Amino acid sequence: SRIVPGIKWTNDLVCGRKKLGGILTELSLEPNGNVRYAVVGIGINCTQQTEDFPEDIRHIATSLAMVTGQRVSRSTVAVEMIRALEQMSRDLLPQQTSIMDAYRKHCITVGQEISINNGDTVRHGIAESICDDGGLIVRFPDGHAEVIGAGEVSIRGMYGYI
Repeated sequence: SRIVPGIKWTNDLVCGRKKLGGILTELSLEPNGNVRYAVVGIGINCTQQTEDFPEDIRHIATSLAMVTGQRVSRSTVAVEMIRALEQMSRDLLPQQTSIMDAYRKHCITVGQEISINNGDTVRHGIAESICDDGGLIVRFPDGHAEVIGAGEVSIRGMYGYI
């Protein structure tokens, strides 16, 4: 059977409520707003078993080997990721709507109670949807909704990793 991980907004892959992989980005801007540099890294846990993870994250981490119960070739995963990224690069502008629809379909954050951590401030709300630009629409207890940008906050489920 085919395993399709969920997406924890904005960039983590999740299987069985455990993190399988994710994307890290770092961006630096010039004073005029131009991009100085952008660094993007993609990590997928491939061959680890439970005991390979540090003790403090074993309860929230998984790997392809653990999820599938099979041996995993990291080079095969890398090749397939490169192919998928190349295809996505070609499709990004002409098929942006369908890509965002697929993202929304697989986003497990939507519908969840979440905590939004921004420095010393923590707010709680319900993740309602994803905007076309990738922002998370959150409804707060007072009834107002707000679009949260990925660079602004850290999102945590109120009851565990998700």
